[in-house]
Amino acid sequence: MAAREMSEWPRNLPIVDPHHHLWDLENNIYPWLQQEPPPQLVCGDIQPIRQSYLIDNLRADIGTLPVVKTVHLQCDWDPSDPSGETRWLDGQAEMHGLPTGIVAYARLQDEGVSAVLDRHAEASNRLRGIRQIMNWHADSVLTFGAPKGLMRTAEWRRGFAMLAPRGLSFDLQLYPHQMDEADDLAAAFPETSIVLNHGGMPVDRSAGGFAQWRTGMQNLARHDNISVKISGLGMVDHRWTVDSFRPIVEEIIATFGTRRAMFASNFPVDRLYSSYVAVWQAFNAITIQLSAEERRALFAANAERIYRI
Repeated sequence: MAAREMSEWPRNLPIVDPHHHLWDLENNIYPWLQQEPPPQLVCGDIQPIRQSYLIDNLRADIGTLPVVKTVHLQCDWDPSDPSGETRWLDGQAEMHGLPTGIVAYARLQDEGVSAVLDRHAEASNRLRGIRQIMNWHADSVLTFGAPKGLMRTAEWRRGFAMLAPRGLSFDLQLYPHQMDEADDLAAAFPETSIVLNHGGMPVDRSAGGFAQWRTGMQNLARHDNISVKISGLGMVDHRWTVDSFRPIVEEIIATFGTRRAMFASNFPVDRLYSSYVAVWQAFNAITIQLSAEERRALFAANAERIYRI
């Protein structure tokens, strides 16, 4: 099947993957992947991905897809040494040529966050941004550890204000019911580039849930400093098909346009639901009617511009 899929990949359509992860469970600390019993998460049973996933594993999943650059997103490394992940990733990039860019972790509400940001910058000139996962939900299975309303606190915003002067963007992962907080944040910090992760995570697939997500996305799209990654959709649609992805992908593109949206894999997390090739072929099928220029923007150029790679 892989050979058939690859023979159909469009010519002159390179891929920049702006959202993937690497982890070395034998040598590094990732509490969420190593704790016993494994945590219950929105992504489902994580047992199949509780093994090291390195550059060679990523390249094996990529196969012959024309992936030319990638951006690594922090994946909850040892919280006592967040810049250790950046140092490790920089070493991987020196040896293997990937990742091209790095989005690191910092607890922006902490008093010492300035020093943490400095250590990240010292660890790699590939540093492009910061992610602190903001998902809060009344259902503990859906919460990633952020307290309710964190984005509105003075302490957190003090840390957030440190990003733009350092040339750093912020990767924002949340749920639709939190988008009003993000709306306020983008308005208060128009100079900070905010990259919405995983299409805003429409976890409630009911008609009401979809309407809430659509309204939230429309409000966020009013801010020129917000872009969006169309990725991680398998986490909210474990048995996805091209047809189940289509309304979400098309709604995002219609809302943000082809200049502020970009496709990404979220591997190896989305490996729980499909192959790497299948994810990109779904994006290809859904956008086949767009122009060549629009598709190049969605598959590569926007990620290069937004992440400065």
